[in-house]
Amino acid sequence: MTSAAEPALQLAQRLRDLRRNGMPGKRITQEQLSEAFGVSVPLISSWERAQNPALPPEHRLAAYAAFFATKRSVDRRPFRAPTDLNGEEEAARDALLAELTELRERALGGSPAGEVPAVADNLWRFPPNEDITIVCSKLPDRLRRQLPSAGPEDPDYVELYQYSDLDSLFELHGHIRAMNPSNTVRVRPGAGILTADEGSSHLVLLGGVDWNQITAEVLHRIDLPIGQQKRPDDKDTSGFEVVENGEVVETFLPTLRQIGDVQVLEEDVAHFYRSRNPFNQKRTVTMCNGVHSRGVLGAVRALTDARFRDRNTAYARRRFAGMEAFSILSRVPVLQGTVITPDWTKDHVLHEWPA
Repeated sequence: MTSAAEPALQLAQRLRDLRRNGMPGKRITQEQLSEAFGVSVPLISSWERAQNPALPPEHRLAAYAAFFATKRSVDRRPFRAPTDLNGEEEAARDALLAELTELRERALGGSPAGEVPAVADNLWRFPPNEDITIVCSKLPDRLRRQLPSAGPEDPDYVELYQYSDLDSLFELHGHIRAMNPSNTVRVRPGAGILTADEGSSHLVLLGGVDWNQITAEVLHRIDLPIGQQKRPDDKDTSGFEVVENGEVVETFLPTLRQIGDVQVLEEDVAHFYRSRNPFNQKRTVTMCNGVHSRGVLGAVRALTDARFRDRNTAYARRRFAGMEAFSILSRVPVLQGTVITPDWTKDHVLHEWPA
């Protein structure tokens, strides 16, 4: 019987050959192709690698087929597939897409044992005895020094003081441990260095690109049209951007109200994302992120709050059935500093991907 690895390797080889030889007289680099598709170079590389390649989603195979169906894609810089294909080009596109799709379907036909789908019955339950690593944003030293007993040499030092999203970490760590009693669950700071075993486990990332370097690194390696703006200063605000063809088409910002000299957060933005781990296709990566810490907690509580987790999980299963990855941006109402759990079945959802 043909193993699932063989068609996956064949697909990777075919994509590599297309890039190198698909345009007569022109050898396209990974950087040029990433620019044409609006994705990162490591993502292109992961689809082409000779060992354990990642499987591109169907819409990326459609982009390959359209791009390599005509020489006109490389007539100008930056390279772009034309939208006005003629009859001959459309036939070439359809034939190539059918070939690539068949390889992908054959690879998916033999999913490895123990693999967790993007949308399971319980998104926080993992196969027994598979390690889980929670990576939480690390509080910058300049802020941590303001806390009591902040130094490791202090007799009353508390190790958890190094983390910035403590309420989210407390909520999620307890829930994951309860759902997975036979699994090892580790907590690591987002500014630290993960071991090879930790990076290839089920990764759960808390917090955004400002203070969680692992989140920033993973975002660079996955196929996701959502970007997070960096904050120049702690007092500044930012948002999440929806990117299409390399251009920002929509931005979602939190809502703040000025009361005297204080800005009060009335509504944050939460981002929940689940896909295969780019470092190990048999494991998952999950992001719970927000513009502020209230948004991070909202992303966590969407699937831990006993009043909402079942309906939100059911919604995700209906909405993203059969998909390898999904993303939800949602509103997080904040009432006098208290997070109101987002309800994905109501108008709290701001953006979903895949569309």
